[in-house]
Amino acid sequence: MKRLMSAAVIGLLAVPAFAEGDAAKGEKGFKKCKSCHMVVSDSGETIVKGGKTGPNLWGVAGRPAGSYEGFKYGSDMTAAGEAGLVWTEENFVAFTHDPRGFLREYLDDSGAKSKMSFKLKKGGEDIYAFLAEHGPAASE
Repeated sequence: MKRLMSAAVIGLLAVPAFAEGDAAKGEKGFKKCKSCHMVVSDSGETIVKGGKTGPNLWGVAGRPAGSYEGFKYGSDMTAAGEAGLVWTEENFVAFTHDPRGFLREYLDDSGAKSKMSFKLKKGGEDIYAFLAEHGPAASE
């Protein structure tokens, strides 16, 4: 957990370098995600048709991890959410870059696992910006 706090402080210092992603680039970048994830509003409007292997990402920005109702998360993702993990831009980018490594560090558990095996090398901040435009808070 100490490593996570150090990473968070360092991450906060680096935020100005990529604090605002490009939603238009993120919409294009989401093509890498849609084989497993969809973006469908609470009213049923399909923003991005995609797979159901991963949870619906409507409203993921600012949502506690492992909390999309009706999706069966792995125990470590659920534990991270219960421990306070919320999908901020910083957390989202770090998680998508290395899902298993992120959960292991966040939970301080070398055995933690993630169902998400895909690693997004770049563009996470843009995808987050795109997803931040699609959720209950954005549509109010």
